[in-house]
Amino acid sequence: MRSRSLAIGAPSDPMSYRLGVDIGGTFTDFALFNEARGEMYIHKQLTTPDDPSRAVLEGAKHLLARKNVDMAELESVAHGTTLVTNAVIERRGACTGMLVSEGFRDVLDMARETRYDLFDLRLKFPEPLVPRNLRREVAERVTFEGAVERALDLDAVRAAISELVEQGIEALAICFLHSYINSAHEDAARALAEREFPNLYISTSADIFSNMREYERWTTATVNAYTQPLFDRYLQRLADGLAADGFKGQLLVMTSSGGMLAPEAARRYPVRAIESGPAAGALMSAFHGRALEIPDLLSFDMGGTTAKGALVNDYQPLKQYHMEIARLHDFKRGSGLPVKVPVIDMVEIGSGGGSLAEVDERGLIRIGPRSAGADPGPACYGKGGTAAALTDANLVLGYLDADFFLGGDMKLDSAAAQSAIETSVAKPLGVTVERAAWGMFEIINEDVARAFRIHASERGFDYRGASMVAFGGSGPVHAMAVARKLKIPRVIFPAGAGVMSAFGLLVSPLAFELSRSEPSAIAALSSERFAAGFRAMEEEASALLREAGVEAADIRLRRRLDMRYQGQGYEIEVALPDGDLLANVFAGLPELFRRAYAATFSSSTLDEPLEIVTWKVEALGPEAVLSDGFRLEGAGDTGNALKGSRQAYFADAYLDCPVYERALLAPDMEVTGPALIEERESTCVIGPGDVVRVDARRNLIAELGAQ
Repeated sequence: MRSRSLAIGAPSDPMSYRLGVDIGGTFTDFALFNEARGEMYIHKQLTTPDDPSRAVLEGAKHLLARKNVDMAELESVAHGTTLVTNAVIERRGACTGMLVSEGFRDVLDMARETRYDLFDLRLKFPEPLVPRNLRREVAERVTFEGAVERALDLDAVRAAISELVEQGIEALAICFLHSYINSAHEDAARALAEREFPNLYISTSADIFSNMREYERWTTATVNAYTQPLFDRYLQRLADGLAADGFKGQLLVMTSSGGMLAPEAARRYPVRAIESGPAAGALMSAFHGRALEIPDLLSFDMGGTTAKGALVNDYQPLKQYHMEIARLHDFKRGSGLPVKVPVIDMVEIGSGGGSLAEVDERGLIRIGPRSAGADPGPACYGKGGTAAALTDANLVLGYLDADFFLGGDMKLDSAAAQSAIETSVAKPLGVTVERAAWGMFEIINEDVARAFRIHASERGFDYRGASMVAFGGSGPVHAMAVARKLKIPRVIFPAGAGVMSAFGLLVSPLAFELSRSEPSAIAALSSERFAAGFRAMEEEASALLREAGVEAADIRLRRRLDMRYQGQGYEIEVALPDGDLLANVFAGLPELFRRAYAATFSSSTLDEPLEIVTWKVEALGPEAVLSDGFRLEGAGDTGNALKGSRQAYFADAYLDCPVYERALLAPDMEVTGPALIEERESTCVIGPGDVVRVDARRNLIAELGAQ
């Protein structure tokens, strides 16, 4: 397959199209981009939880038919999903077995042996994905220096796997001590398993996450194994369905770090697809920041099931190499399963349009984490839901138009929303339905603001002078209220905000990142050994891109190191300059470390030996570029933007609010709140005194008024 640029200015085919598809818990979003014309067409429809690929195929056909585009004209389908995350949270993965070094069967249960809440006497931790009865010990031992102390007993490996297969396992995680420094035993066990048990899905911990600290490495490997069969079958159904409809292009899968993988690599590493859709939204926020020359942003994505927050610093989303999923407590570290993969650093708030409200034992409103999802959905969807959801509150408050939800394709039931809130919240509290709905709205806003405060303080990010980019189906409804709580002066509502994560899928290049622990004292290294430390990783990461069709000359490499003063228990990441010879980089490494250390801790005065702990390499393909002036379908139409007016609730009363059609708002127009600005996929709620200006790209730039 040939390599090519995806820039608008030089399309390889005068009528080529690219499709981005983001599967959420409630809605699946579509963005179809016509490269030749620089036009974007969007669509949104309910997710099909029983088989998410069905919504993808149905929605793609609907959007393509609407634009008279044949499936064969699609150059690529870029795909983001929370399927892997949801499989772990809902425990819908495969029956998984585990091989461990002799004496280490209980590592998953002992975990870190720390309490995430010192004062909770009923502390709970998530159950390991592999139960103890499906773990088998085998004789082997590699030292922390990589020397083989005890050879692997292959007969014991064969017998252990046979027992596990008889117990019905479909996937196997092979996790040996110190395999990050020498993976020979894991590789040998894998070769035996593949040869004698060809139907097993197999993950080895050194392949999935080649870093020290066995608990985190092993949980990551078990997550990969647990979700691999489900994800493999899902991708196969999707690929077969697209091919049956005539698709001949390239299917791509978004990763949590903001890069794309070919299906073959995604099947091997499903753990890399955790939080892939939300990562695309953060990338698109950074894209808008560059276009608007705003370097620091809060990216706020609220959909039907959850809300996500990310921080953009100097035009780049902050990244980390650790996350937790399936947390038992939303804001408490240590209450979930640790996963070690490159990931855009996001905080998850278990609140979205489908989040259900109830009155707790203290007589207070609690919203989430339970969600109505897509089936039956909030009560106002009219699909049998009876509990009060956030979307019901937004409808009662007048923020949503019952006759214009999804552009009128989906009618909402106002009476059902009123009834659900009255039963679930208003009657137990002894208040009116309107006050109950307002309470739901305010509690969600405070939950989101609190999550941003905690997340920003943990990363040392001062958001007071930053702007917020708000998107998702529910994000524009809540953004101004959240910004006011955070005292952020400006909110940006991009065009097509309701499906912006799908846009982000169209700006992500093919990419793969490796990180490997190999502690090395700087004083003991030469420039040649330093360069050799990266060489094998560069080749492995690049090989995955070449297999996906990227020419070797088009592959870019980024290198990073986790470093520390010798004897420290915590390391910091040091980015190496792009393009410089590694020999030159090695000479300047102490200064690079001191700068990074000072930026993190405000000073760097120690004169101590330095140590490299982890080596990181990211291989990237050609940039998949969207012009910052791409045109959204319908934008630029002429006509009167004022559609009418509607009563909407603010603080203590309903106010008469003008309602505008967003597509008809011309550049340089100003709207003063209270006002409602509608598009098919979302509604921007502008509070009293707030001022909105339409910029040249038809973004809405909202400035908070004094209140």
